[in-house]
Amino acid sequence: MTLTPARLEVIRNALVAAAEEMSITIWRTSRSTVVREILDYSTAVFDATGHQVAQAARIPVHLNSMSDCLQTLLERHFPLCEWQDGDVFVTNDPYSGGQHLSDIQTFRPVFCDGARVAIVGTLCHHVDVGGAAPGSYFAPAVEIFQEGLRIPPLRLTERGRPNTGVFDMILHNVRQPEETGGDLSAQVAALGVGAAAVARIAAKYGAAALAQAMAQIQDQSERTVRARLAALPDGCFSFEERLEGDGHGGEITLRATVTKHGDSLDVDFAGTSKQAAGPINNTPAMANSAIYYALLAAIGADIPANSGCYRPVRISLPLGSVVNATFPAPVAGRMVVNHRVAVATLGALAGLMPGRIPAPYYATSYVYALATVSATGRRQVYYDIEVGGWGGHAEGDGASALSCGMHNVNNSPIEVIEQRFPVTFQRYALLPDSGGVGQFRGGLGLLREFRQEAPEGRFNSGFERFSIAPPGIAGGGPGSLSRTTLFRADGTVEKLPAKLSGYPIRQGDIIRVETSGGGGYGDPSARDPARRQADIEQGYVT
Repeated sequence: MTLTPARLEVIRNALVAAAEEMSITIWRTSRSTVVREILDYSTAVFDATGHQVAQAARIPVHLNSMSDCLQTLLERHFPLCEWQDGDVFVTNDPYSGGQHLSDIQTFRPVFCDGARVAIVGTLCHHVDVGGAAPGSYFAPAVEIFQEGLRIPPLRLTERGRPNTGVFDMILHNVRQPEETGGDLSAQVAALGVGAAAVARIAAKYGAAALAQAMAQIQDQSERTVRARLAALPDGCFSFEERLEGDGHGGEITLRATVTKHGDSLDVDFAGTSKQAAGPINNTPAMANSAIYYALLAAIGADIPANSGCYRPVRISLPLGSVVNATFPAPVAGRMVVNHRVAVATLGALAGLMPGRIPAPYYATSYVYALATVSATGRRQVYYDIEVGGWGGHAEGDGASALSCGMHNVNNSPIEVIEQRFPVTFQRYALLPDSGGVGQFRGGLGLLREFRQEAPEGRFNSGFERFSIAPPGIAGGGPGSLSRTTLFRADGTVEKLPAKLSGYPIRQGDIIRVETSGGGGYGDPSARDPARRQADIEQGYVT
């Protein structure tokens, strides 16, 4: 059977629409601000053997790894012959292909006329999955058991009947069972919506045509990536990125070497530091997702993202390193390293694409959680993620306070937070002078300042860029450093470390979070005077 290009495109867009339907379902039915406001979740459609063919416009670091998780589930735990119509499988285990324990993944097969034609999947970041710290980010962790409930691949529903024991086990081990239960139910509901949408496509065009279309969609993406690579010169380039550490020890080094030959690319992280004692390690599914993101971002073409995109790339991650940690290394703060895996890969790719890669950006997820206890004893966890400035590039200034493509999270409106949690915001603004100078300056970081209104609270954070700023390139200057400041109600001021857990906060205390700006691009003396004047008038530069 031969599919016409027009029909193939119709089916491809229908599959993307199915993924988007799942995404909207989660957004409209979830309970936590992490999902409803920050949009820290993802949805995707896979072929009948578990290879990704379509995704919604959500979190790249999730989407690039969901197929790895599904393949691990199939190979080690539940082979496809055991999957029945109405089954839902769940896991959050980083050592079974997952991300970190807060990211719970669910998968459901799609059947048409009794035959399996596809699989649909969802991934949500849950505000708390237990462990030693509210929000499940425990900076002192030295093993994964301290980070929360680890769910091995299990059947969450069997032939449409919920496994209440699994639900109860999860909800008895988290601090916010109503929110976690609501978000998990939203994931399951979204799977039903996605399965119905894909089944309609199979019924309309036929299961055989759908299977052929799914294979051709992946082949098309592979051919496009190979063509883009083939147009670049062959060569081998390396880039080294330094991190401040895991909160337990000294600096960490990431070394990326890319070797391009013909229409394929080898990416090798030999020379990278050994796995860390603290919770910033990556497993292969995590590190691979950052590398894939960096490649697709650098190529800059409108390529449908699916498993075909990754076939031209061979990745080597040293076992026992911070990018390929061994069990039971802690991983909750894996984005500290994950962002910098992307930066290191982009830095190496710059040798193949001179003038195409921007200066480094803020390159961390500014994750924090404030656990509060009210006068009546009510416990809440306010969880948030902040962003910073992008690097300048050959065609213009970096974007200010914009979530980078790695995590693609949304702004959490302060009005919603104040309504739900005992905090009052004092300031939320761009930080002047935080972007690196250059012919094209870096984007600005931001300032977020809030007062705790509850009698008791404890603050957790997993920040970076407190001592190593985003560097400029081609003569540009570095972006600003990050910092966290605590203004006590009694007038004392404390500078907090980047990574901490359970820090006591009292009623009336104010927490100020300042994020990094991006690095500058090019000689600052070459900056257009009109741009300089506009920066001053707009308050970007003092």
